[in-house]
Amino acid sequence: MAELIFKEESYKLIGACFEVHKALGFGFKEVVYQDALEVEFKRQKIPFCREHPFTIYYKEQRLKHQFIADFLAYEKIIIELKAAGYIGVPYIKQTMNYLKASGLKLGIVVNFGSPSLEFQRIVF
Repeated sequence: MAELIFKEESYKLIGACFEVHKALGFGFKEVVYQDALEVEFKRQKIPFCREHPFTIYYKEQRLKHQFIADFLAYEKIIIELKAAGYIGVPYIKQTMNYLKASGLKLGIVVNFGSPSLEFQRIVF
């Protein structure tokens, strides 16, 4: 079996998400979960940057638009939050594109929009 990439960091990040979901439940807008997760990351001393911008290049030329990841944690893991009914293919594709553009290897899509917290690791 293959070794999980960034296993310890992922465990801490997902644990923080479970703490937020346990406290707030589901039904809020995504920004509420972003605010709460920011507090939880600080409380747990998890290094992060909220709304981290990434530059996109096309044939070595910088494009004028960037993408903004909800969180960049440990300077190497993209966290993309959702408050939807489920983690759909568009969210997975969005995170894959973020990984491709950033050169990072791991993204985690976290859905706070259902009764049980859902998450999916995306490895590029």
